[in-house]
Amino acid sequence: MAKKLTLFFILGLLSVLIGLIFAVVAFNSVSAVDGLAGIYALFGLIPVIIIIILDRICVWKFGPKKVNKVQFYIAGIFILLFILNWIRLQLQ
Repeated sequence: MAKKLTLFFILGLLSVLIGLIFAVVAFNSVSAVDGLAGIYALFGLIPVIIIIILDRICVWKFGPKKVNKVQFYIAGIFILLFILNWIRLQLQ
């Protein structure tokens, strides 16, 4: 199982775990606004679940090494865009 782990799979599982914990804590709150935030958190997990499913399909079809390579490229591009946007905002 450890040989089939990918970046998006690990991040997806962590976000599902954190989202579920947040939703349970928000549902048990007294405030209706907190309960609504818990529902939004659960709906926010739908795209994460879809990405996890697509990741597992790609790992099954192409292998974990190739999928991980592509996922690290995607993550690197997002980090680079984040840094460039931060620099742009600092210069304004």
